[in-house]
Amino acid sequence: MAIDLVTKFEPYVDEMFTTEAKKSLVTNNDFTWTGAHTVKVYKISTATMNDYDREGTNEGNSRYGTVASLNATTEEFTLTKDRSFTFAIDKMDKDETAQQLAGASALARQEREVIIPEVDTYVFNKMCTGAGNTPSAIELTETNIYDEILKATEALDDAEAPDTGRVLIVTPTTYKLLKQCPDITLDSDVAQEQRLQGVIAMVDGLSVVKVPAKRLPAQFGFMVCHKVATVAPAKLEDYKVHSDPPGISGDLVEGRIVYDAFVLENKKNAIYYQAVTAE
Repeated sequence: MAIDLVTKFEPYVDEMFTTEAKKSLVTNNDFTWTGAHTVKVYKISTATMNDYDREGTNEGNSRYGTVASLNATTEEFTLTKDRSFTFAIDKMDKDETAQQLAGASALARQEREVIIPEVDTYVFNKMCTGAGNTPSAIELTETNIYDEILKATEALDDAEAPDTGRVLIVTPTTYKLLKQCPDITLDSDVAQEQRLQGVIAMVDGLSVVKVPAKRLPAQFGFMVCHKVATVAPAKLEDYKVHSDPPGISGDLVEGRIVYDAFVLENKKNAIYYQAVTAE
């Protein structure tokens, strides 16, 4: 006896797991690229302190000391990432997939699963390569992780980086070490606003942000940083869904994003990047 069994399709898409952008707490948008492709900022030097010559014994010099000139050099930041994508969705494909293949939802998926991870990966790599503190790679364990984090906070203290607003970026593997370390008490009482930005706990005044390992360099251990050090502009974010454009019966989806990330020379010591030894 032959029986044809029923095959049923549910109006449901098996979406990939993704996480939101993780760069907002560790970067800033202090500069604007509106109307420009390149931005220059000044670096101004300072004068040395002297012993005031109260008796006027230094002939030919001011009693305040030798008059110095200040240097005014510039840093140049040119946007280099101009990225785009496009795809079409046939009108019949949309109809015959129970509306699951649609322009608006596909665009949201593209942003969630492709654009955000790409931008995060680029920004974190620029921060790691531009960090002012890059000690030699080590093996992180549950017994040494706390001491290594203290070294990072000490380095930022010595650099006179802002005390508040510091962030500890960790991989899931490093976060596991934090939880296993007997010397660390993670404070999980985090405000909802911070949770929306990716903060999962606090430790020694640092906001702990867990980032997927695939968005970080291969040998990433942890990074302690402050957002003043890194400028991460997104000059253009332009996404469109065209309905029935010439030559296509259906939706044409297009997108373009112009972005970059720059570590400021005089603020790079507000980033401490600790790599781990390769396994």
